[in-house]
Amino acid sequence: MRIHLLAIGTKMPAWVEQGFQEYRKRLPPDMRLELEAIPLPKRSRGDTAALVRAEGEAMEKRLEKHPGAHRVALEVTGRPLGTPQLSEKLGTLKDLGQDLVILVGGPDGLCPRVSAAAHERWSLSALTLPHPLVRVLLAEQLYRGWTLLAGHPYHR
Repeated sequence: MRIHLLAIGTKMPAWVEQGFQEYRKRLPPDMRLELEAIPLPKRSRGDTAALVRAEGEAMEKRLEKHPGAHRVALEVTGRPLGTPQLSEKLGTLKDLGQDLVILVGGPDGLCPRVSAAAHERWSLSALTLPHPLVRVLLAEQLYRGWTLLAGHPYHR
């Protein structure tokens, strides 16, 4: 099983890359986590909706590389998911041999068309989180979910 994190934004602080890589390397080969960072469109004081659409189009092109994958949009308004539920979902997808694609929008949110095409919408928190932090938090929660499946003592 592969987990693909498709996220808008390429220029992240070093601590984000280090945190993401720390949890990524802890995951086993049969549950590999891969980041596909999508560049932000050039921003100006213009039409925010047009920027979100452009981000959505770039994300849709990347999604073409993942036919048959289970798509999840991360959104503040998505379904709250606890660690045990995340672990159970990972186990189910792994048993089915299905890849997972997690979609994270840009500063102005995820394109509504991309969100509507997702199989599920999850929320990491009711709080508004900075996009760089989402990458680290998500990688840690995916690792934690795997440790529950594996009976590893990390999650107590």
